[in-house]
Amino acid sequence: MSLEKQIEASVDMIKTKAGENGKVIVLVSGGVDSMVTAALLLRALPAGNIYAIHVDHGFMRKNESDFVYGQLLKLGFENLLRADAQDKFANALAGVTEPEQKREIIGNLFIETVKEAADTFELDYEKTFIAQGTLKPDLIESANPDITGGGLARIKTHHNDVDIVREARAKGLIIETNWDWYKEDVRRIARMLGIDEEIASRQPFPGPGLAVRCLGELTKPRLDMLREADAIFTEEIKKAGLQNEIHQYFAVLTGIRSVGIRGGKRCYEEMAALRAMTTKDFMTASPYRLPYDLLETVARRITSEVGGINRVVYDITEKPPATIEWE
Repeated sequence: MSLEKQIEASVDMIKTKAGENGKVIVLVSGGVDSMVTAALLLRALPAGNIYAIHVDHGFMRKNESDFVYGQLLKLGFENLLRADAQDKFANALAGVTEPEQKREIIGNLFIETVKEAADTFELDYEKTFIAQGTLKPDLIESANPDITGGGLARIKTHHNDVDIVREARAKGLIIETNWDWYKEDVRRIARMLGIDEEIASRQPFPGPGLAVRCLGELTKPRLDMLREADAIFTEEIKKAGLQNEIHQYFAVLTGIRSVGIRGGKRCYEEMAALRAMTTKDFMTASPYRLPYDLLETVARRITSEVGGINRVVYDITEKPPATIEWE
């Protein structure tokens, strides 16, 4: 089926599922997946029937929530909410270090935040549809039985396929326009829908955000360190003009500490890892051969500009055996 036909099929699916008077809450992280879902909803339903929510959970990249909210305004939503849930997420994840537990908590908190947003908009949550930008690889890695037939083991649980979401899906209350698409399909469709190239080519960012790139306990100082390291890496990639050649690149705070030298004295600080991958479908991926001078510059900047990090490594592991994300 051509992409044009797939767009038409998604619009028809939304109309059929939601009906003429259906109310839909759409979760918009700012990535291309959720933006495409939002744009398709605006094609299918009256703008007044759609309620867009950006959840600021405290795990966004540097200055990202401001950017996302601006993009949502440009799309033309009549009902728009920026939910500041940073304290809620921080309290629920305090002391949690196990990756699957992080993902489960975050997925459940997203739904709780949606329920609170429904109250804000004076909607009946039990009769309101929830739209999300779920991709096929999300469901495959989560071992969703509707996709895998129950024959595959779970690799990692995606926040958009936790148990509470599956329950709502079973009730027919979840709308997923990208269910059968891969990342490159969504990028092409975004461009066809007239979405800004800054969004269409935007770096993939997991729903749990930096929570799954900050290994170990999630504290504000550690998340701030990671935000700064990631911003430096992104800045240098763009300076080198490589942003369109690499499909995903980011920094990770590994949770490993090592001895170093700071101001002529011994220090015992964290290690950051850099990840840059190329892929066709995000089911398999290969490391990008970044120029050594660029890696050297990034490592020097991070260790000198970000307090608390004294070592930087480059992850050159393929997917599989590794996943692209570390958690």
